[in-house]
Amino acid sequence: MKIIKYFIQFLFVILSFILFKILGPKLSSKISGKIFEIIGPFFRSKKIIQSNIKRAFPEIDPENMKNYIKLMWNNYGRVFAEYMFVKDFRSGRLSNEIQIEGKEIIDEIVRTNKQVVFISGHLSNFELMAMYLEKNNIKLAAIYRPLNNIFLNIIMEQIRKKYICKYQIKKGIGGMKKLMFLKKKNFSTALMIDQRVSEGILSRFFNQKAFTTTIPAQLVKKFNIPIVPIYIERMNGTRHKMVIYKPLKFEKDVSIENITDDLNNLLEEMIIKKPEYWIWSHNRWK
Repeated sequence: MKIIKYFIQFLFVILSFILFKILGPKLSSKISGKIFEIIGPFFRSKKIIQSNIKRAFPEIDPENMKNYIKLMWNNYGRVFAEYMFVKDFRSGRLSNEIQIEGKEIIDEIVRTNKQVVFISGHLSNFELMAMYLEKNNIKLAAIYRPLNNIFLNIIMEQIRKKYICKYQIKKGIGGMKKLMFLKKKNFSTALMIDQRVSEGILSRFFNQKAFTTTIPAQLVKKFNIPIVPIYIERMNGTRHKMVIYKPLKFEKDVSIENITDDLNNLLEEMIIKKPEYWIWSHNRWK
């Protein structure tokens, strides 16, 4: 039964992508955003979304809550449509739609050929981070979680490997082995740190403990390399701003737990800037 469901979803995505290609990037992003505002609430628990937002903003009023949820779904829809145009963000008609702050930091990493760990969260069109880094000559391996839908996952992996980042590392033991192999070849790493992971540790996130990945902290401890946070914000339509933070360097005696806590604090700061563009629908504090 689940296979049938996945295949129907697959057909819907294929048909949507064909339509998006006809409509073009800006109109597709706008229309898909509006559609997701309508259909999104039928696919994710409204109760979980509201509960998550209240964890972060206990005093939020109903009107702001409603607005956050509406714009979250709008962004979901825009990201969905924009997968069809990642190539254009990379080197085509949308390449000027990304405003960069801190490009000199990327240039310095390339010039010195040093490894770093790039981190961010599922903010705005989060796929643009790895795409931009690889486009600008960073030797990069991006860690990702495969989709549950086996049919859609094939498409997403093809898009990611071709236009976002060639070296895609699946989460898990096998992926970590591949990651370690690439680290020896002086590859930097990019990953999102805001998903719930069973193999992580409990770290404070918006004043409550949440299972959090320790991969960035482990890489810092093992290779003595800095972490470079990246904040992505949707400005208007398909326009985005990407802020490259200065590298964070940690002393050798700092624990994995402390590094992870610091990164969660930083992630909070990013989310607070534009809460409506973060994915609140995941059961992050389960």
